[in-house]
Amino acid sequence: MEDGALLDPEHDRVYRALIRLGSADVAEVARRASVRADDAARALHALRDQGLAAERTGDDPVYVALAPDVALGDRLLRRQAALEEARRAVAALSEEFRDTARRRDADSLVEIVHGRAALRARLHTVQMEAREEILWFCRANPLAMPGTENTEEHGALQRGVRYRAIYERGLLTDPGELAGITESVRLGEEARTLPALPVRLAIADRRTAICPLVPDGEHGFVEPTAALVRRSELLDALLALFESHWERATPLRLAGGMIEEADADATEKHLLSLFVAGLPDKSIASQLGVSRRTVQRRLDRLMSIAGVDTRTGLAFQAARRNWL
Repeated sequence: MEDGALLDPEHDRVYRALIRLGSADVAEVARRASVRADDAARALHALRDQGLAAERTGDDPVYVALAPDVALGDRLLRRQAALEEARRAVAALSEEFRDTARRRDADSLVEIVHGRAALRARLHTVQMEAREEILWFCRANPLAMPGTENTEEHGALQRGVRYRAIYERGLLTDPGELAGITESVRLGEEARTLPALPVRLAIADRRTAICPLVPDGEHGFVEPTAALVRRSELLDALLALFESHWERATPLRLAGGMIEEADADATEKHLLSLFVAGLPDKSIASQLGVSRRTVQRRLDRLMSIAGVDTRTGLAFQAARRNWL
């Protein structure tokens, strides 16, 4: 059987002939498949044993084609499970290799990657090997891999990898990039935006970071160069940099199939003004003519939009974002 094939080539030819015939004896199948009768008989017996054909016994047995969904579907699922297990094993071995290399040589904590193609290949690899989370700083004018070329993200999201991305606002004005962002958010990416980002950055599983080294203004003169940073104080600093910007960034949400920045509406801004003035929830509810539970629910929504989990943080973000 060829690599990746679910059926032996000769069995496949005989099965296809039997599908076209519906039901037939060995001789008729052999003629349709252009194989010898004894080869057709062996193939039909194998197909019967695999649940792809049924045999009606008699003086001259007749074979009937059966649907492939169950017989081959189970085999395909087992193969997919085996491939996923192999992928995890390779990722674990790769990480063990890198950990051992780090202990042997401190220089391996930072690896320099030269060239656009090499940088793109590394960005694909870290996503393929990711098991928990990918963090992105996505600046305008992508350097090595525009969002439309990031084919690995959708597969990683389907595997359960969490994606948190912060986009420079300039990217949202590019129709091509915006379409890719919209699709990623639809598939589960958590996206936020800021007017500007300090660097380009990708971090996988809090173990590996990729950060370009050449300033944007020099890209036309030299090949892109990036640092691949492994577990170290430098990586911890890059993680802290991401989290600090994540807290300040404005969430992006899908509305009517389009991406938009989450914001407070007029009613919520009125509620915020009463909240910041120090009124308790009960008094705010009375002023707005709603229930106390509604006030609490709206404040929870505003905290989610602002990316904070405390009311003190909400008051700070409301002032910073000019919601009041």
